Amino acid sequence: MAEIENKKRSLIFVNIMISAVATSMLATAMTTALPPVTEYFGVSITTGQWLTSGFSLAQAIVMPLTAFLITKYPTRKLYLSGIACFLAGELVSLLAGNFGVMMLGRILQACGNGVLASMAQVIILTIYPAERRGTMMGWFGLAVGTAPIIAPTLAGILVDTVGWKAIFSLTMGIMVLSLLMALAVFDDVLELQDKKFDVLSFVGSIFAFGGLTLGIGNLGTAGLLSLQAGVPLAVGAASGVFFVARQWKLEKAFLDVRILRCKEYALSVTGSMLLYLVMMGGSVLMPLYVQSVLGHSATVSGLVTLPGSVATALVSPFAGKLYDKVGIKVLFVSGSALLLASNLAMYFVTLNTPLWLAALFNVLRNVSIGALMMPLLTWGVSFVEEKKVADASSLLTALRTVAGSIGSAVFVSVMTVVAAGSAAAYGAAAEIHGLNVAFASMSGGSIAMLLLAIFVVKGKRRTVKISV
Repeated sequence: MAEIENKKRSLIFVNIMISAVATSMLATAMTTALPPVTEYFGVSITTGQWLTSGFSLAQAIVMPLTAFLITKYPTRKLYLSGIACFLAGELVSLLAGNFGVMMLGRILQACGNGVLASMAQVIILTIYPAERRGTMMGWFGLAVGTAPIIAPTLAGILVDTVGWKAIFSLTMGIMVLSLLMALAVFDDVLELQDKKFDVLSFVGSIFAFGGLTLGIGNLGTAGLLSLQAGVPLAVGAASGVFFVARQWKLEKAFLDVRILRCKEYALSVTGSMLLYLVMMGGSVLMPLYVQSVLGHSATVSGLVTLPGSVATALVSPFAGKLYDKVGIKVLFVSGSALLLASNLAMYFVTLNTPLWLAALFNVLRNVSIGALMMPLLTWGVSFVEEKKVADASSLLTALRTVAGSIGSAVFVSVMTVVAAGSAAAYGAAAEIHGLNVAFASMSGGSIAMLLLAIFVVKGKRRTVKISV
């Protein structure tokens, strides 16, 4: 029986990996395709970037709901529903005739991805013993970390050869394979709880996550006191206070934010948010640097990120094993230091800098991503009570996703605003100056991570969950 259970567990894990490859690819594939997509629909780059930041925003909004769904509905049915929603979104985007329909498809993809991503992490952390969780999450990180990074390379080739819509055709094929496999191997592996759907909490989470991300995304172009930025920020902040206060009072919270009282978990959330802020900012800026600033093709843009993809692929499983052996401290410090080094290096890039050097700086960035993404989550959740794993995973993933959408919106705005403001002084080099300043701004997040890792994180581990 143990052998059969182990085989079933392995098949479920493989199925999760296949789904993660398809969903994660579409998180960043549109960054390389952004210039031709915006041209196709006749919209600006600022509007077009919502295909990535809007995707992240919608995904973050649905993740608090996922924490409820995971504990309310059978695992198999919910997982299949997530795949179906994602496939529906891909079909809509593939057939889109205008930007609005394209965004609708991206939102459906994000909803499906939000369900699948949250479920995947909870399932892995549940079906594997504590001493193997770091390793297995490391392999899972290979999919969710490498796929978004290799996606721009693949997307660039597809854009230049058969067109940007081929991106959706390819990922649909992968997801159909995942659906067929899920029908054959998935079981109800997560324990259900007696929870009631709280409408006020769900609505509050939508306005909180949506308002804050939308407002911050509009800061660069509209200003703090504008209707476009100020109003969403105010609504988001007020809704966030309401949401947290309500969760604190409910006996069975919609999304239990009380787990943030656990110091180690709170630190893992903070570190993950800072990582995604910088990671998604860089993932959007690199294609703009190669294509918009230097004038190279989408294929070249993708190839510049390819070495980084290989680096992530090599580092992620190794980082999981290293976490199981030595804990989070070494990974947190070294990963943050590499992230800071890569951002500072990009500050000194000029129009004459060889592309291979920029690719090398991107390798440093992706090594740090592979070293930190899954270990941070695994470490934080290890301190949370077993029945709160779904809440912990969903909350961390939602917050880091919001941070990622903020990063992609804000740093593009920084680049755009600085380039426009320095056109008179820098001339043809204004855009590269904007890029330099944007990466310098990202260094602030890297410095915060490094200080956190050195002076606050103790690196201890706990295999017995504590109640919060």
